[in-house]
Amino acid sequence: MEEQGILGVKPRKQSAARIRGRRWLKRREIWLVALGIALHAVYMLSIFDIYFKSPIVHGMDPVSPRFTPPAKRLVLLVADGLRADKFFEPDSDGNYRAPFLRSVIKGQGRWGVSHARPPTESRPGHVAIIAGFYEDPSAVTKGWKANPVEFDSVFNKSRHTFSYGSPDIVPIFCGALPHSSWNTYPHEFEDFATDASFLDEWSFDQFKSIVNKSKEDPKLKKLFQQDQVVIFLHLLGCDSNGHAHRPYSSIYLNNVKVVDRIAEGVYNLLENYFKDNQTAYIFTADHGMSDKGSHGDGHWSNTDTPLVVWGAGVKHPRPSSSHNHQNHGERFVDEHDMHDTPTPTDWGLNNIERVDVNQADIAPLMSTLIGLPCPVNSVGSLPLDYMDLNKGDEVEAVLANTKQILSQFLRKSQLKQESSFRFKAFEPLVHHASILEQIESLISNKDYAHAMQLSQNLRSLALKGLHYFQTYDWFMLMTIITLGYIGWMVCLILHVLQAYTSLPGKILKKEEAVFTRDLPSKVYLCGSLVMASVFVVLYLEHSPPLYHAYFAMTVFLWTNIFSEYRFLKAFCRYLQEKESYHVFELSATSLVSIIILELLVKSFTNRVIYTWCFLIFGVISPLYLFKSIPSKSGIPVFLCVACWFLSIFTLMPAEIPDNTFLVSMSGAIIVVIGGVSRYLDMHTKDNKYWLYLINHVSKPKFPFLFHLQALLVGLASVLVYISTSHRTENRELLPLHQLMNWSIAGLSMVLPLFSATDLLSRLTSIFLGFAPPFLLLSIGYEAVFYGALGLALFGWILFENTLLYVKKSNKSLTSFEAENENILLEEGDRCLKLSDMRIPIVFMVFFNIAFFGTGNFASIASFEISSVYRFITIFSPFLMAALLIFKLFIPFMLVICAFSAITKLARVPRLGCYFLVILCSDVMTIHFFFLVKNTGSWMEIGNSISHFGIE
Repeated sequence: MEEQGILGVKPRKQSAARIRGRRWLKRREIWLVALGIALHAVYMLSIFDIYFKSPIVHGMDPVSPRFTPPAKRLVLLVADGLRADKFFEPDSDGNYRAPFLRSVIKGQGRWGVSHARPPTESRPGHVAIIAGFYEDPSAVTKGWKANPVEFDSVFNKSRHTFSYGSPDIVPIFCGALPHSSWNTYPHEFEDFATDASFLDEWSFDQFKSIVNKSKEDPKLKKLFQQDQVVIFLHLLGCDSNGHAHRPYSSIYLNNVKVVDRIAEGVYNLLENYFKDNQTAYIFTADHGMSDKGSHGDGHWSNTDTPLVVWGAGVKHPRPSSSHNHQNHGERFVDEHDMHDTPTPTDWGLNNIERVDVNQADIAPLMSTLIGLPCPVNSVGSLPLDYMDLNKGDEVEAVLANTKQILSQFLRKSQLKQESSFRFKAFEPLVHHASILEQIESLISNKDYAHAMQLSQNLRSLALKGLHYFQTYDWFMLMTIITLGYIGWMVCLILHVLQAYTSLPGKILKKEEAVFTRDLPSKVYLCGSLVMASVFVVLYLEHSPPLYHAYFAMTVFLWTNIFSEYRFLKAFCRYLQEKESYHVFELSATSLVSIIILELLVKSFTNRVIYTWCFLIFGVISPLYLFKSIPSKSGIPVFLCVACWFLSIFTLMPAEIPDNTFLVSMSGAIIVVIGGVSRYLDMHTKDNKYWLYLINHVSKPKFPFLFHLQALLVGLASVLVYISTSHRTENRELLPLHQLMNWSIAGLSMVLPLFSATDLLSRLTSIFLGFAPPFLLLSIGYEAVFYGALGLALFGWILFENTLLYVKKSNKSLTSFEAENENILLEEGDRCLKLSDMRIPIVFMVFFNIAFFGTGNFASIASFEISSVYRFITIFSPFLMAALLIFKLFIPFMLVICAFSAITKLARVPRLGCYFLVILCSDVMTIHFFFLVKNTGSWMEIGNSISHFGIE
């Protein structure tokens, strides 16, 4: 009788030929995995060449306006993270938080809402305001490095720029600017445990100091007295306080009053200093702040920011009426509001005309006010409703704005024509020169109305032309990437069929069945010729190196597929000879798998699908087991309860509300689950339904390991309450608490290495080991989700374990050898069958709910920054992001462990199942590839990128 191991029989000696075959197969699979990693990495980059290619081109000449500017200097005040509604609405006592700026709105200037385009982050927002274009999201991935892409800005064109504020923003625009004076506070000042409004006061104090200093310094005074001077104050307080305390907190709302006082202070300071009424002022924000204290997506709370403009060259307030309220019939870049959106009643500004703008429109507004050329990369349209100009100057201002955008179009057209064999021009602008001549003629004849209309139409066409050349290569690239993904999936299917099923032995001759490969020279020769021809064409067109990589990957994959023509031919012949039932079974399995995967695609934007999914699983799987095993086993009932419990969480809000008590109680729930698992491990070893889960062949290295892990979970629960209490009271996180949190989290993740090696003991230890760091990074119901996910995964393992008992899968070694005679599998593994497709499909379901069960993993705004405050409060974006990502990956680690356990239980080749998981993932990837968007809200932009990247 053979001695039984943990999950199989005791290994026997293998033949030399089989050993060599396994080594060859291992080398091939290493190559296949490396190819897959390279392919997905390269194809992931393709979306930036297709959808998010940098809009920046160089080589255009600046276009100066042909009129005398109304202002000599401009002041730009940016309140980082200030929401429009919190700025305009009254407080609970009916008093408005920004009395000075409201007085400006009612008596001196114009106002509106500036609409930001996602990603609503600080760098893209400031680039839109100061440079006039919407930075491609790929630049955001490069971090806060100064100017990863060179671009022009209002500051570049100024005579001199004075700038004070955050070290993350000011150096981006002034770090390499020779005609600038700037200063920033240290990074250490950005502490989320304090009231950050002092950062705004610091910026104002720095500027006030240099103004006062200029009264005694002739050189400095001369800089101030120049024309075309820009003053920029970056006020970070609202952003930091919004992250730390939420935008409805008293600290955030008080910060609105602080920035209003600073705006008043700057105004009084400069008016008393210059006394010439030649200063223009712009107050706005780069982005807003969601109710949960985050930003990044396209929700109106993040995209709607206040805009107040007053001073030299700015129109005075005008009563709101149907005559002056224009309806352009189009939406702003955030896709929320139309140009005729009514003003909320509680703002108290319904009787004053509101002029909304796109955020990029602020750059040409600033440039025109002080007579600067618009930034050469700007795509903003000059908002004339803010400017106090005569009719002739209005036309000249719009014409300069139009020529600047048209020059970008012409430069892009020239570059594309120089590198294309068959260039296709943008037809509406083929005769742009004659349109410009017509405009100049109308201006000469003082027909300003028609000249304005033609200028605005030409500007609109130039913007469409920019989009045309931005998407010029889309069809070619999307076709080649799609063919590449399909080729990769076909290669995976062929490899799994040849290496992990009994199919080769059935459809090929016996001497060819053991994974032999044809090397048809004609196929590879044709593939090489095609690849060489493509490379020559791409080289002559000066295509980027990645274009060569896209084509090379695709041609290489399809060359390998056609090299398998003998196997493909034999497989088709095999299917034709099979009974219709088997073909129907294959078709039905494929169809059901694709339907489930498409539902998973849909679930990325509709989490309720997971609820229905687990409610159905909670009914079907127990009913299936009830027919096979006695109800007294309790497994069907447990499976139903576990699935239904997990289904609750995708009905809960994605924005997790704070609930420290629930997090602490979740620790007790986790300990109870671990205790029950340990009891079953110790007392059910003779139960036939648990035969494959419990097989103690080795003693635990540490007998009291469970007690230590339970203690660490309890300590983590207590520290959650203590750490949160200190932060709620606006007290700094104590170093002792911080040290204990880091120590408990680190130690707990090491302990599972010392657990017993049987499946149930090891899985229980892993579950308890990752619980403390997850609890310490939790703020609400997601802590309970951890326990619910563990129960559902345990139910999945029990289901597969029960199937083993029902089907009596514990075959002898002889039967395995008979089945796998010509297949190079690990000892004890069996061939994959069509029914085994359920394992990767269920894994994909758990994979997705692990990421999306408590929110939207793909949205930046779902990264709740307060989750990391028990480990760090000093602003450190990379460490904070690492902790957040680690928290979100912990549930996925549990899914991976459960999947590995099931492959052992079912005795299926684990690597073969992983290839099937990759196949399922790539089916979803192709769908997400076509769903990537570069317009609309971040729900359509950022989420589409993240969905494509995750899958």
